[in-house]
Amino acid sequence: MVKITPPLWLLLELTYSCPLQCPYCSNPLDLHQYKNTDLSTKEWLKVLKQARKLGSVQLGLSGGEPLLRKDLLTIIDYAHQLGYYINLITSGVGLTEEKIKTFKRAGLDHIQLSFQGSDSESNKKYAGSDVWEQKIKAAKLIKHYGFSMVLNFVLHRQNIHQTKEMLELALSLKADYVELATVQYYGWALHNRTQLLPSKQQLDQAEAIAHDYQKQYNDKMKIIYVIPDYYEGKPKACMNGWGSTFLSIAPNGEALPCHSAKILPNITFPNVKTDSIATIWRQSKAFNKYRGNDWMLEPCQSCPEKEKDFGGCRCQAYLLTQEARNADPACNLSPYHDVILNAVKLANQTDSKIELDNTILRNAKNSKKIMMTK
Repeated sequence: MVKITPPLWLLLELTYSCPLQCPYCSNPLDLHQYKNTDLSTKEWLKVLKQARKLGSVQLGLSGGEPLLRKDLLTIIDYAHQLGYYINLITSGVGLTEEKIKTFKRAGLDHIQLSFQGSDSESNKKYAGSDVWEQKIKAAKLIKHYGFSMVLNFVLHRQNIHQTKEMLELALSLKADYVELATVQYYGWALHNRTQLLPSKQQLDQAEAIAHDYQKQYNDKMKIIYVIPDYYEGKPKACMNGWGSTFLSIAPNGEALPCHSAKILPNITFPNVKTDSIATIWRQSKAFNKYRGNDWMLEPCQSCPEKEKDFGGCRCQAYLLTQEARNADPACNLSPYHDVILNAVKLANQTDSKIELDNTILRNAKNSKKIMMTK
């Protein structure tokens, strides 16, 4: 019998609405289905109370853009009263001085701020909106009010050559942590993969720069460089195992073992509107479906690494093989590893300056605009 541990990390995706239109957005492709379905303030507070009772301690407030929720201060204040360590994950758009002061008083602990490029022009191009000055202002406010600040740069084929400039920007803004994370290929990122997947040469150059800055500036800021699993030959231990430590609540109340899990077929995910967090976490078929390793197919079932990597990512396995139980194709032992190798081969054969397809970008923007009319 699988031992069920507490959901230590709770992520609330407060809304899918967002002022940006990033081509690697992790929001659902069918956003129109989520219009006018967001949980009420009362419902979010109920989630916080129930999850805390079950053992959740780390809280992420995300989206979309969480600053678009008018009740964000109420949510932060209540979470602080319950004893959560609270991290706001934001684009910075809409983060005014008045808001950050009230968030500080309410007990917000930590802010993660995203940038899409190293300068105004590139940031506008990949964010789809001219929000550079708002981001710079937000970063300065974060530091001024004494928050621990993580700057998150999502690296991809179009901006990875700016790695040095991104790190210089982080130094100038006095970031405490910098995360250089290459795109994970789900949702819009998978849809736009040809335009986003870097070449091996690009990755090697970026990694060398990151390691150089790690050596030079380790006493000033911590730099985290995340290599894409497409190039590692081994799968990531996704969410430390399905239903192990991570619980995500979508804007409409769906409870998920990761924010991408909703794409998996033949799973009815429970909803906090009708079920308690304890029932969802311990008893739901969805959260027990891939716990442990009895569900695994070969070669995962016989692999000595299965207790470390948990067979990789169920979402990636499904998206690339149409069967969620299959070994994650990122693993070089997977029978489906050729799917990854073919994508990498194309990335290394294609001109590194290939531009993002405007039609694809328009599709992403149009889908997200539906949510912005709420």
